[in-house]
Amino acid sequence: MPDVLIFGDTIRSPELRHEVPITVPDPFVYVERNGTRTAFVGSLEVPRLSEVAGLETVPLEELGLDELVAQGLTWHEMTTELVLRACRSAQVESAVTPRDFPLEVADYLRANEIHVQAQGELFDGRRRVKTEAELAGIRRALRASERAYDAIRARLRQGAPVTCEELQTEAMRVFSDEGVLVDDRPLISAGAQTTVGHEPGTGPITEGEPIVVDLFPRDPVSGCYSDMTRTFCLGEPPEELVRYHALVREALELAYSIIKPGMRGSEPHRAVCELFEAQDFRTQLSKEPGEVLEEGFFHGLGHGVGLEVHELPSLGRVGEEIVPGDVLAVEPGLYRTGFGGCRLEDLVLVTEDGCETLVDYRYELAP
Repeated sequence: MPDVLIFGDTIRSPELRHEVPITVPDPFVYVERNGTRTAFVGSLEVPRLSEVAGLETVPLEELGLDELVAQGLTWHEMTTELVLRACRSAQVESAVTPRDFPLEVADYLRANEIHVQAQGELFDGRRRVKTEAELAGIRRALRASERAYDAIRARLRQGAPVTCEELQTEAMRVFSDEGVLVDDRPLISAGAQTTVGHEPGTGPITEGEPIVVDLFPRDPVSGCYSDMTRTFCLGEPPEELVRYHALVREALELAYSIIKPGMRGSEPHRAVCELFEAQDFRTQLSKEPGEVLEEGFFHGLGHGVGLEVHELPSLGRVGEEIVPGDVLAVEPGLYRTGFGGCRLEDLVLVTEDGCETLVDYRYELAP
């Protein structure tokens, strides 16, 4: 096993948050060597990190922080030198890092005969199988989403006038009450807007048009995300939307029946595409090279969810092997330009012989 080096904070680095499962907002050095896990951190964080099982903590003062301050070095100059000194303290001469390891720090280490090389696949693999604490966090975030859907549906039942922004505010209020975090406003769009990928949604909602609600709050304890989508309609839904909804619901169940460890993520994606193409919808299976699909099923079937809202494995044309412990967002959809679309999305946990859904929430178009 190669030595491991990570430099970052546990808010922006999912690789580091997986190894040190508490919130640390300032960058610190994490090293693994010969089975020993060590964090070199500022004195402010020593008490909390000392409580992390199996983690040794070393205050930066032991690396000569005070000496560097006395020399009048800038913050960035001190940072690169402290990473170098941490490596020397841990007797690291060569280490693997995540893909986003800071280039400035890597250059400084190499100039001082510490060899570092990005090996993203290693860190991807570490995070694939969710820990019990991570699964608990994902479930907490999902329960918050369900409460937000309850609030959104209640407002929709009151009828027009209502706007996308008003529904977004309802969701944000629930998230605040539930104590979960959001990176940006929820994606709640209506009508023709619903054909546009991650369109946040603006303006009034009228009867008879699709309303796509995509919620992905994050649990603050584990740092893990959820991801869940439903489609609604005010008043009587048009026949086209009813047809979309029935097919997308069928696709969701088809994916559940197929997903199992050992298969590649491209397999359930292909099965769903074949289902839709049998009903005369365009998908990525039949498009020409270089063609940009704007209608039908034009995106992947889903993705992994955990310390990032979009992580491996992908459920698309290029899909990695699925393993037990993966948490997958499965999100088939159908769309027509000018009209809108329908998407449904739930999370599943991959088991030893299949998958189990982590969500039990209604799918009906009527709120």
